[in-house]
Amino acid sequence: MGSNRFHRVILKGLLAAFLASAALPSFALAQANTRAVTRPLEPDTQPMKKDRVETQPAEGNAQGAAEEQTQPDGIVPSGGVELYQRMGAALPPAPPEKPYNGPIDEAYGAYQRGFYVTALDKALTRAGAGDAAAQTLVAEMMTKGLGIKRDAKTAAFWYRQAAEGGDPAAMFQYALLLMSGRDVPRDKKLADEFMRKAAEAGNSSAQFNWAQIVVSDNPGEKGLHLALPFYEKSASQGVADAQYAVAQLYVALKDLPQEKKAKAREWLERAAKAGFDTAQLDMGVWLVNGIGGERDYDKGFEWMRIAAHRGNVAAQNKLSHLYINALGTRPNPVEAAKWYVLSRRAGLQDPALEDFYLGISEETRKQAIEAANRFRRG
Repeated sequence: MGSNRFHRVILKGLLAAFLASAALPSFALAQANTRAVTRPLEPDTQPMKKDRVETQPAEGNAQGAAEEQTQPDGIVPSGGVELYQRMGAALPPAPPEKPYNGPIDEAYGAYQRGFYVTALDKALTRAGAGDAAAQTLVAEMMTKGLGIKRDAKTAAFWYRQAAEGGDPAAMFQYALLLMSGRDVPRDKKLADEFMRKAAEAGNSSAQFNWAQIVVSDNPGEKGLHLALPFYEKSASQGVADAQYAVAQLYVALKDLPQEKKAKAREWLERAAKAGFDTAQLDMGVWLVNGIGGERDYDKGFEWMRIAAHRGNVAAQNKLSHLYINALGTRPNPVEAAKWYVLSRRAGLQDPALEDFYLGISEETRKQAIEAANRFRRG
């Protein structure tokens, strides 16, 4: 049955592999979702990282050799999903709503109730008079074709008017248009200016994106220190990617106060509970290795399992190691081989797991391939 080979991947090698994955990631500029309407609530955009991959559908086959026939042609990064679609764990309690005693905005009220024609009619009148909030609403509705035919170029005009009028949501959206050159001439300098202004005005998505820009423009620890306050502000407003970044920086930056470093795992857990699969992966890594707190193999296994089920290939690979070494779970060669098969199909090579896989019996490999195919079909 290959039992000796099953235990060949020892704990020392596992922890070394886990530690290697715990290094500070390179942060890529995240383009938040295009929702701009912010009244009366702030936007809940949650950009995704690129660790998530999707592969071609598996071809059912009961023969052991069929595993090689189901290799995908390549790895395709997913387009990401909204927060409510990626809940892998219980969400943290929602923050209490802030009391609102200001004037009632009839245009936004109609928009939120789905009365788009009414909302557009009321907003256009105010937009023409220079109301920045109404201009943002008009741009949003034209972008999505709500109550009017979709018109991206005219929407860009209204975003610009609202941005120049000081609306934070419009400044953020217009900055994104300027970055991409979509429907407006590309202008990085002006885009950065509007992104910074939106971030300073409190827009949570702009705060995260401006932090990314600062890191990109200022390589090394200097840039990370300059960006950290914006990551922290965005994280405090619930942006999961910012919470993840704060956790990583609290661990990586050496000269931060100890009270901040002590909260690194707390921020990472908040991002993980929001359904961010990369944070779920790192929660598993941190708990297994004792990063940011005590070791907890059981909880580490659970977070790794959640991330693996969400499609995170690195988590699938590491979950295989946990099953082999019985860390947080009982040893299970079928499950170990199943998760290895899934991660290998996605292009992640692992010589130690390949050695384990070749050492198990043909019947175990067959069961693992069938389990992997069921998972992909599901």
